[in-house]
Amino acid sequence: MSKKQILNRAKKTLATELTALKSLSKTINDNFFKVVSLIHKTKGRVIVTGVGKSAHIGNKIAATLTSTGTPSFFIHATEASHGDLGSIKKNDCIIAISNSGETSELNNIINFSKRFNIPLVSISSNSKSSLYKNSTAKILYKKPLEACPLNLAPTSSTTICLVIGDCIAMSLLELKGFKSNHFKNLHPGGNIGKDLKKISEIMHTGKSLPLCLDSEKMSKTLITMTKKSFGCIGVINKKNLLIGIITDGDLRRNMNQNLINKTTSDLMTKNPTKVSQDLLVSEALNIMNTKKITSLFVCKNNKPIGIVHIHDLLRLTS
Repeated sequence: MSKKQILNRAKKTLATELTALKSLSKTINDNFFKVVSLIHKTKGRVIVTGVGKSAHIGNKIAATLTSTGTPSFFIHATEASHGDLGSIKKNDCIIAISNSGETSELNNIINFSKRFNIPLVSISSNSKSSLYKNSTAKILYKKPLEACPLNLAPTSSTTICLVIGDCIAMSLLELKGFKSNHFKNLHPGGNIGKDLKKISEIMHTGKSLPLCLDSEKMSKTLITMTKKSFGCIGVINKKNLLIGIITDGDLRRNMNQNLINKTTSDLMTKNPTKVSQDLLVSEALNIMNTKKITSLFVCKNNKPIGIVHIHDLLRLTS
């Protein structure tokens, strides 16, 4: 194949799968609502199952559900017939994925759900299938044209199921009131865990804080700024409230022979950007980038309790 042919094939694949996804809007209907409501009411876990490519999609859906507050795990339909059915309990519910709805390996799971009255959710494109007819709640999508030029390899259909899984997971996330701090508890490692750290976990406190009074002479303030090495100093009043900030840039703009005789209130920028100790690292980095600043004072009731430098955040997120 030539370069042009390769690029054309990729573009056709993309266009085919996008067309399939656009048809999904009709699938988000009353049946979808019933599925989400059923899962939300489930007291046990969500068991996701499938065979072949649907199994791979099911694995991902189960992982997404678990990481967003809905306990879930995947069971391969074939393994279920050889003992893994024992891990499904009466308070659980099952999500079975099959494009045709006639995957023979699912029969034992269907029978098991009937025998023990365990809710069964189906994700399928065939309303006449055994899976669809025997489901407690069902999501039916329009059978798509596969992106495979032979219309054989599961491509568009698996993409559809993956997106349906995401739609279910995100709906449940909001229903459960799942917040970023919950997400952090489930993702302590990796870049997600780092971004979800709070400023209070990394800020400099106590004697490390670069602070000076608003009546202080710049001759003294310059020494403090140099020792603290944050490239700035916070200006407080007699009530310990943060009322201003002096940065290296302020010093350069006011550099003259009278600088050391001025007071900090003469040079400070009033009402500096302040943040709460509950702010996430990712949010703090966004504020710094937006405002083009390199340090943030952390305040409680407008009193400085900490400071973070952009280097602290970059070291954490790199």
